[in-house]
Amino acid sequence: MTVFSPLLESLGTPNFGTAPSGPLPPVSAGTVGTCILSKPVRVVHMTSVHNARDPRIFQRECRALVQAGYDVTYIGPHSEDAVMDQVRIKSISRERTRFARMTRIPWHIYLESLKQDADIYHFHDPELIPVGLLLRAHGKDVIYDLHEDYPKDILGKKYLPAWSRPKIAWLMRQVERASCIHFSALVTATPPIAERFRKTNSRTVVVHNYPCPNEVFPESSCISWETRKQAVAYVGGISGQRGIREMIAAIGSLPPSLAASLELAGPAPVHLHLEELYRFPGWERVHYHGLLDQPGIFRLLRNVRAGLVVLHPDPGYLESLPLKMFEYMAAGIPVIASDFPLWRRIIEGAGCGILVDPLDPSAIARAMEYVLKHATEAEAMGRRGRDAVQELYNWSTEAEKLLNLYHGLANPGCAS
Repeated sequence: MTVFSPLLESLGTPNFGTAPSGPLPPVSAGTVGTCILSKPVRVVHMTSVHNARDPRIFQRECRALVQAGYDVTYIGPHSEDAVMDQVRIKSISRERTRFARMTRIPWHIYLESLKQDADIYHFHDPELIPVGLLLRAHGKDVIYDLHEDYPKDILGKKYLPAWSRPKIAWLMRQVERASCIHFSALVTATPPIAERFRKTNSRTVVVHNYPCPNEVFPESSCISWETRKQAVAYVGGISGQRGIREMIAAIGSLPPSLAASLELAGPAPVHLHLEELYRFPGWERVHYHGLLDQPGIFRLLRNVRAGLVVLHPDPGYLESLPLKMFEYMAAGIPVIASDFPLWRRIIEGAGCGILVDPLDPSAIARAMEYVLKHATEAEAMGRRGRDAVQELYNWSTEAEKLLNLYHGLANPGCAS
């Protein structure tokens, strides 16, 4: 926090306050409640990591707020200032090093956030905790959105020396505990993360990262199973911990008579070089699409027969709920997933996929071969997954929870 020291000194002893308590007044999705506002409530979302089209931040949260009548600005990495879907984008340039991302970018975001003079600030990365605290010192309402269990995530960071991970994770836990009591509210992506903070901050709300199935995969866009490629897909970050080596080995071990491919889409790997992947046995059956936008991802998923989410059993992944898993379900394709207890309840509960040992390429290959050779069963799995998203795992109820929270902050004395 040394970059913030001069400003903290100029503020003197800031009064952060504590999170407001009490129940949140209800509000229906798409409304701002029954209060008549003299002017739109100004909201700023801040991120130092995620791009301007991030599925959770922009596609779901920002757009839901705009539809409910809020005036929304996004501050984060982007090529230029812009307006997209009535959300103003204030661009922050990316930094090459992790240190710069954790120091210079938060400072730039803080200065830009002050210019906006918003009513509610909503930030999405732990390195922005100092920014959130400074905005609270200015009397602003601040929401911290925890996408992951960061202390657990640190335990799985292979680039950190093994001896340092428990110490850094412990420090991260202490920083979050000490700071989260001061924020106006917390939003978490999963219930286990929320349980860590309910005693710290009474306004802790779980907002799952579920897809909007009708918007993303309308029935009219679905194609017949017979016309789909003999292919499985993986969409997302490409790394060893996310199973890239096992996926390539699995597709490479399928019999030559099965003309199958792995359709791979995502940003170029950070801790792996593509040249290294090219040398893996099985790469000749991989089609790498690079980083696709959301429409490109959806076109890809509509033309394959299964989706892969075979993350390694690292502490940060065991209780995560990856968006890609629900997007595969929404696309109507079977899910080949790591056999984690939480995921097992979802996949087996819906009957929409096959669970595997993510560290065993042969198990992944058997699952691939099954869905590619058993079209009728695979199509039925996909249909059940889509039904589960329509009924349970969709954004509609999550948007309502988010809007309830915002309405409670924007109208603390208003009865609904």
